[in-house]
Amino acid sequence: MLRDYFAMPGIVKSMGLVFGDIGTSPIYTFTAIFLMIPPTPQNVMGMLSLIIWTLTILVTVEYTFLAMHLGKKGEGGTIVLKEILLPLLKSGNQVAFISLLAIVGISLFIGDGVITPAISILSAVEGILLIPGFENTAQVILMLIAAIIAIGLFAIQARGSERVAWAFGPVMVIWFLVLAVSGLFSLFYAPQVIFAVNPMYGINYLTSHGIEGFLILSSVILCATGGEALYADMGHLGREPIIRAWYLVFIALAINYLGQGAFLIAHPGAHNILFEMIFSEAKLLYIPFLLLSIVATVIASQAMISGIFSIIYQGITTRIMPLLRIEYTSALLRSQIYIDVVNWMLLCAVLFIIIVFRTSSNLTQAYGLAVSGTMALTSIMIVWILVRRGEFLKTIIASGVLLVTFVFLIANIHKIPYGGYWSLIIAAIPFAIILIYVNGQKNLGNALRPVPLDEFLPKFNEVYSTMNRISGSALYFARDFRRIPQYIPRTMFTNNIIYEENIIVSIIRTEQPFGVTWGFTRELTKGLSIFEIYLGYMEIVDIGAILKEADIEEKTIFYGMEDIITKHFIWRIFGAIKHLTPSVVQFYRLPADKIHGVVTRVEM
Repeated sequence: MLRDYFAMPGIVKSMGLVFGDIGTSPIYTFTAIFLMIPPTPQNVMGMLSLIIWTLTILVTVEYTFLAMHLGKKGEGGTIVLKEILLPLLKSGNQVAFISLLAIVGISLFIGDGVITPAISILSAVEGILLIPGFENTAQVILMLIAAIIAIGLFAIQARGSERVAWAFGPVMVIWFLVLAVSGLFSLFYAPQVIFAVNPMYGINYLTSHGIEGFLILSSVILCATGGEALYADMGHLGREPIIRAWYLVFIALAINYLGQGAFLIAHPGAHNILFEMIFSEAKLLYIPFLLLSIVATVIASQAMISGIFSIIYQGITTRIMPLLRIEYTSALLRSQIYIDVVNWMLLCAVLFIIIVFRTSSNLTQAYGLAVSGTMALTSIMIVWILVRRGEFLKTIIASGVLLVTFVFLIANIHKIPYGGYWSLIIAAIPFAIILIYVNGQKNLGNALRPVPLDEFLPKFNEVYSTMNRISGSALYFARDFRRIPQYIPRTMFTNNIIYEENIIVSIIRTEQPFGVTWGFTRELTKGLSIFEIYLGYMEIVDIGAILKEADIEEKTIFYGMEDIITKHFIWRIFGAIKHLTPSVVQFYRLPADKIHGVVTRVEM
């Protein structure tokens, strides 16, 4: 039974794809904490207790117990929580508030995603300083090495990670084994640290150190960075493998942190604690460990990059983000995607962060604000969902977690003047783009004045029966066939282009994450029919293949384009976004030789 429960393939894959970020946090968490406070035995015991209970409350309870049991079909992420909650809400104000929370959550996730590769790779590279003969390596050299690794990582994204992803799991299994074994060996320095599992050590520290004790939580949160990936990646791997893998990862992390604590009690002068602990235990194995740590941080960064690609795709399909060119990097897995513009913008941001902060210890002063913000927003939506569902016991537990996440968030606010503002500035970019795009689309829809179907049909019947028709079929794309976009009557009635068969194609994203259905739903009149494609909001599909399977052999595909004329600064930005992003037919990669754009000039 136990062997079946801890079935290896799913667990190994989870360790490679989900736990890279949280798995590499022992590299810098303890070091960051004891840059701020002296390494006395009492402080070490207090910090160990806070770390273990932070992992328990913010990861085990919030994500594995609460969030991961909310979805219907094993899906996860901020947008999924929003889609679960929206049908449960009653007023428009509540819907708007939750939509705003989701946008803030997505933006913070992206802001966090820029810092993760920078701090992970830089902190691992700094382990070079312990190699004999390399102690005086200039920080600029370490920054250059970290930058080269980051450039290499982002450069291979276009080729897809499928070819090397098979190795991610086994590498991370080795990493967690090394963390656990090294932690166990170090426990002999001060075996009493095992008693730090008692939460009273953490509580006593907080109550006896006043504001200093409160602010240290902004460094303790670093142990839980990447915890949100458990939920965000659930749609790819399923709930059970991730939860079971977390039990093993939690044990490995707890043992390693306890070992670091014991080592620090015995060596209070240590600075780069994990690396110095390994160096003292096994000097001959230090360089292999250093290389393993660099590979582990690359895997952690890869997971974050894939997560950002995934959440941006969800944003596109739920129509809160503009269309972007999507490349499918795997012939077998449609979920393996690459977004060119996002990839290179992320790389530029990561390199900028490395240049600005220079060292991993400086980065820890900025890291954690976006993470705690994301966790707090997740907790709000979890509590709201549980209240609406009437799950009383879970609501009480979730409310306790919400309180804890807000305590961490408030503690992290003091990081803003010390570099935390950069994660907010980075998060503000997608936040502004989303708000401009959503409101711009709403105003554009009003300005385009779509034609009601009742007005369109009589004119279509008249033109269809009196004009010479072109043989074959033409496709027209419309979000809602009851409100005909202006480009369709302009094509048919102004330009006198009408085919024997005219098919209006509607692509409709459902409230469910998965599922694809399609077909001719109605024939409105002779020569005019509706073909509807219903897609789950996390589905990645080939529209061309669906049309082919439906035996639609179109001669031409028409789509609408807008030439936006405006003096308003915000709408100029919106116009630039529309101009730079692909149309719906380009997004779904329909045959280039068949598509014809019909331009409509719009004043906003």
